[in-house]
Amino acid sequence: MTVPFPEPTIPVPTRAEVFLGYLDYFRSRLLSKLAALPADDLRSSRLPSGWTPAGLLRHLTYVELRWLEWGFEGRDVANPWGDSRDGRWYAAPDETPESLAAALSAQAARTRAIVESHDLADTGQPSDRWDGDDPPSLERILFHLLQEYARHAGHLDIVTELATGGTGE
Repeated sequence: MTVPFPEPTIPVPTRAEVFLGYLDYFRSRLLSKLAALPADDLRSSRLPSGWTPAGLLRHLTYVELRWLEWGFEGRDVANPWGDSRDGRWYAAPDETPESLAAALSAQAARTRAIVESHDLADTGQPSDRWDGDDPPSLERILFHLLQEYARHAGHLDIVTELATGGTGE
């Protein structure tokens, strides 16, 4: 399902809904771009860094897990860096595009539940996630997530153009 761009002129009830709307939009665009890629391009890299679109999808699922569940809520997460292997994003061969998309959708639901149950001014729990620094507010975490999604959506735009010739949203 494609989520329409959250136009700034469309009123939303809260600042939290602004963040959630943009996150929903970026996830939707990423999933749409990945669905349009030829199957071989999901697991191969066209870039010197070696990342793959499947690895990117898994990475973004873990980004939300790290920042919101492990960091903000202070939950015990068995392997918060499970999206990488040998310093690169990684998706196992048995992880299908469908299972990766389902994992992102499940994480998105957990993200929404966390955001809706807190005030944006609430700060995260002290944990190893912060490397000794004071935990940030939920608002700062969400802003960080938005820039991460926007940056990676741009990366995927380039890969999609190289793979299919398609440009734009």
